[in-house]
Amino acid sequence: MSASRVSLSESTLALGSLDGRYRSAVAGLIDHLSEAALNRNRIHVEVEWFIYLCENSVLPGLKPLTDEQKSGLRAIVTDFNTDSVTELAEIEAVTVHDVKAVEYYIGRRLEALGLEHLKALVHFACTSEDINNLSYALGIRDAIQDVWLPAAWDLVNQLSEMAEADRETPMLSRTHGQPATPSTLGKEIAVFAYRLARQLRRIQNTEYLGKINGATGSYAAHLAAAPAVDWQSISRGFVEGLGLSWNPLTTQIENHDWQAELYSDIARFNQILHNLCTDIWSYISIRFFQQIPVEGATGSSTMPHKINPIRFENAEANLEISNGLLNTLASTLVQSRWQRDLTDSSSQRNIGTAIGHSLLAISNVSKGLERLDTAVDVIAADLDENWEVLGEAVQTVMRAEAIAGVEGMDNPYERLKDLTRGHRVDGERMREFVKSLGLSADAEERLLNLTPQTYTGLADQLVDWVSQRV
Repeated sequence: MSASRVSLSESTLALGSLDGRYRSAVAGLIDHLSEAALNRNRIHVEVEWFIYLCENSVLPGLKPLTDEQKSGLRAIVTDFNTDSVTELAEIEAVTVHDVKAVEYYIGRRLEALGLEHLKALVHFACTSEDINNLSYALGIRDAIQDVWLPAAWDLVNQLSEMAEADRETPMLSRTHGQPATPSTLGKEIAVFAYRLARQLRRIQNTEYLGKINGATGSYAAHLAAAPAVDWQSISRGFVEGLGLSWNPLTTQIENHDWQAELYSDIARFNQILHNLCTDIWSYISIRFFQQIPVEGATGSSTMPHKINPIRFENAEANLEISNGLLNTLASTLVQSRWQRDLTDSSSQRNIGTAIGHSLLAISNVSKGLERLDTAVDVIAADLDENWEVLGEAVQTVMRAEAIAGVEGMDNPYERLKDLTRGHRVDGERMREFVKSLGLSADAEERLLNLTPQTYTGLADQLVDWVSQRV
C-alpha cells in the first residue's frame, strides 16, 4: 500500500515531535542546541582563538589586529544564517568532517579582511575536541541560563503563588492512600515549590568547564611550534575569556564530568516535577481541583462531558523521555576509551532533545495549573467525613497528660486504635470519647474545640519558607 502513496521524505516535515508538533514550546533552544547553533559556536571559538593568538602575539610574526579586522572576523559569527548553514554543509560534504569544514569556511573569508596570509592560524594547534568542547559548553550554558532556567523559575513562582493563595485551605492528607492528619492545600503545593527551587539553585551554580590543550591534552604540538610560550597560561586565559572555567587536566576530550553533574541535577528536577504531576492528577480525580474548560476544546472524541488532565499526562511522558536521555548522557559521557573515542560525539547530539522534552513538560505543567480552580466545598466535605483523623491528636494529648501526672491516661494509642481503626467516627462520637477520658480542663477544652478543619498544625505558617526563598 505504501508504494502508491506520495513520499513525504523529501519535504521539510519534521521526524520528531519537538521539531514538529511542539516546536513553538521549545523554539528558544534552537539558537543554542541545534546543529546550526553548534556550528555557529564552533566558528565563534575558532574566530576568538585566532584573535586571541594575534592580540597576545603568541607566535613570531603575529601582531594585534586592527579594529576593522576584528569586527570583520566576529561578523562571520553574527552574520551566520541559513545560507551559511547551506554553505557549511556543502563544504562538509567534501571534507566529511564537521570541524574541518568550519576551518575552511572561515578561511574563505580571510582574503576580504586582508588576512589571507594568516590562513594557517585558523585552528592552530587544535584538535577538533578543543573546538567542540568549548562550543558545547557555550551552547549548553546559554540554553540553560537563557531559556530553561527562566521557564523553570516561572513555574516555581507560579506554584509559590498557588501555595500562598491556598495557604489556609484545610485539606485531608492521605498517606498510603488512606485518610491522614490534615494539612493545607497551600502547604502541600509549597512542598513542591521548595523542592524544585532547591534543585534550580544547584543548576544555577553549575560550573561549565572547557579546555584547549591539543590532541591528547599535553600541548605537544604547541610546544613543538613555540617552545618558549607559556601555553598553560595562554589556554587558561582563552577559556576563561569565553566565560567558562578552565579544566587543566584532560585527555583529548574535556572530561564531561560537569555535564554529567548538570544532567543529573536536571533529571532530579524532572523527577520531582513528575511527582507534582501525579499528585495534581490525583487531586483532580478526587475533585479537589476543578478544571476550567477551554472554549472550543474537546476532552474526548466520544464523551462530550470530559475535561481530561492532559497537560499533566503530557508532562509526565515528556519528563520520562527527558530523563531517559539525561540519565544515559550522564552515565555515557563520563567514560571514554583511553585518550578518546567517539561515543561522546554521538551522545552529545541528543542534548537538545533531552533538554527540549523537559522544557516542553514545564510548559505543559504551567498551562495545566492555569486552568485549575480549588474546589473548597469538596475539600471541606472530605474533611468532615473523616473525624477519625483526630485520633492522633487525642492520643498525643493523653500522653502529655500522663507525663504531667494526670491519672487514667493508660494505653492512649491502643484506646484510640480501638475507637478509630477501620471505623468511621463523626464529630459527636469523637467528642463523647474525649469527655469520657478524664483529661484536665484545659486539655479537654482544646480537644473539644478541635475539628478536622482546624487540625492543621503550623501548615499555613510553613508556606512562609517558600515566600522567603523563592
